[in-house]
Amino acid sequence: MSKPSFLRSALEGASGLWQKRVRHPGFPDVDAADPERRGQALYRRGRYRMRAGEIEAALEDFERAIELLPDFAEAIASHAECLDMLGRSGPAKPEYEKARQLWAEDRGGTPDRSYVFRQQGRLTFEVESYELALKRIKTGSFPLSASGNALLARGKPEEALRFYEQGLKVKEKDPAILALKGEALSMLGRYRQAVDAFNASLNGNPRAPETLSGRAIAFAAMGRLDKANDDWRRQFSLLPETQSAARACVALRLADYEAALPELERAIEKSPDDPYWRLYRLTALKRLRRPLGAALPPRGVAAWPRPLFDLLAGLSAAGDVLAAATTEGRRAEVLFQMERFREVAERAPPAMIEYAAARNELSQRR
Repeated sequence: MSKPSFLRSALEGASGLWQKRVRHPGFPDVDAADPERRGQALYRRGRYRMRAGEIEAALEDFERAIELLPDFAEAIASHAECLDMLGRSGPAKPEYEKARQLWAEDRGGTPDRSYVFRQQGRLTFEVESYELALKRIKTGSFPLSASGNALLARGKPEEALRFYEQGLKVKEKDPAILALKGEALSMLGRYRQAVDAFNASLNGNPRAPETLSGRAIAFAAMGRLDKANDDWRRQFSLLPETQSAARACVALRLADYEAALPELERAIEKSPDDPYWRLYRLTALKRLRRPLGAALPPRGVAAWPRPLFDLLAGLSAAGDVLAAATTEGRRAEVLFQMERFREVAERAPPAMIEYAAARNELSQRR
């Protein structure tokens, strides 16, 4: 089982890149003190050993990586692949399922945002692949921007920014790279510079919904909610009706629950197993003071966001659900459902739907 990856699919067009064997530079980080670096290095070495047919050695690397990083879904899936290759399909099955559960619990970027943020996991394999591509493809901006994308998706905007800057030297004023540069600057908290980059991108491509989304988030983080809402409204008008999930997210950011509700209904029809569309539908109904009906998550929903459904259904106390929120983002989700909008506006990451919705809720109260 392999996780879908925009990076891997994009590389399939680079003729012969995957087929050529090269001498690997080594894996110095396998002895690193930092568990994250060591675990990822062991995973990379395990993947290399798999390709070389050294399956038992690869298994050991993956096992060590999982010991260091128990939530490393890619390593768990690769360990299961090795077991399958050795004819041990029985023990492999629960590992595949565990990897699926970990990916399900990893809330990726929402569909109104740049495709870069809709990836899941550590993308270790992709980063290594593009490092190889950079050594082989000496011209063009594609490997540079793709390397930046992998790093940005992994939450490393400073490293990503360097690749985007190099890419712009090759392909000056490219709207796509400028927009990605804006996303990296925004993640670094350099919002004014991010807006400048988004402006330059929109000068080249004024009808880019995801770029408008990025600029809106930067504006909102700067306290320019009026400017942010202008961008979100324009984004909503540009998104085709077929993109109901993205349109729902934009309407939720605006705290326009009347507009969000029908889009959420259509999103549920298309993706009935996605718990967030059902959760946001309940949220919209609650904010519109309409009956919630049965506040039930879809079958097989991951451990999170199940507590939020229990909160809305009155099955769990707010304090208990807040205590179960193990990350900054999850805490913001709970606080929003508790209608503690000021705390969400003060503490949540600006890219979250709840952050924008909370700011608009507060603005509407004035």
